[in-house]
Amino acid sequence: MQDFEVSILICSWNTVDDLRLCLQSLEHETKSANLEVLVIDNNSEDDSADMVESQFPWVVLHRMSTNLGFTGGNNFALEHRRSGNAMLLNSDTIVHPGALRSLLDFAKANPEAGVIGPKLLNPDGTLQMSCRRFPNPIAALFRNTPLGKLFPKNKFTREYLMEDFAHDQVREVDWVSGAALFATREMIDKVGHLDPDYFMFCEDVDWCFQAHKAGFKVLYYPEAVITHAIGRSTDKAPNRMIGRFHRSMFHFYAKNMVPQQSPIVRPFALAGAALALSLRAGLFITKNKIDKVKRWLKR
Repeated sequence: MQDFEVSILICSWNTVDDLRLCLQSLEHETKSANLEVLVIDNNSEDDSADMVESQFPWVVLHRMSTNLGFTGGNNFALEHRRSGNAMLLNSDTIVHPGALRSLLDFAKANPEAGVIGPKLLNPDGTLQMSCRRFPNPIAALFRNTPLGKLFPKNKFTREYLMEDFAHDQVREVDWVSGAALFATREMIDKVGHLDPDYFMFCEDVDWCFQAHKAGFKVLYYPEAVITHAIGRSTDKAPNRMIGRFHRSMFHFYAKNMVPQQSPIVRPFALAGAALALSLRAGLFITKNKIDKVKRWLKR
């Protein structure tokens, strides 16, 4: 390991314009923080890798011959990083001036933290709910579903999104978004890398869950601010991503939540989670197909 304070890990797939803006924002941060930036290009078809190579020669670029997914790409980067600390950073983010320096100083002052999440903002400047409680099947039934539209203020969604505080103060939380997630050397050494059984989605939830089990705190730190444009990669294949998300969510339940139940209840809990998530995924995919037909009819 060299004397880098942190390795920034960016897993990219067909987001050339967003990636350029992200790297430009990081270039400013190199003036106040000794950081290494690794870009793992997941076999993009939009010249992302060529752009990085020609415009950002100080970035460590790895060209993948196949799409390793978010988890596989970041695990590759974790293996090849030269700093103990690592920060997962989406390619569709813009780091605000001073955010990394502030985050690094906060990590040094809070050695009990294994994972730290900055405040995330939407492109319009509104707050993005990037720290949350661990998911559960009931919250999934209300989150972004017709049932949730009928009861928009339901307590299950509000509790899951942690809408009970203003997101303006440091707070210990269940998990923080992998769009911008700082992980310490100590946590990575003890917990290990991301679970490879997640291609993408929920790997951040699981990593935070394992960090808690290992005795580390997961902290939300709003003084460091990053703008995140959600879904720039996943929107390119929405139905496939819906399927991947719900498979990942089921894996999280089966791995972490179901074992907490009594042996008698576990089969029913597993079956219930599978049914609820299958219905939810089918609902979203059907809606997308109907919307596609409606757009075609309007031509």
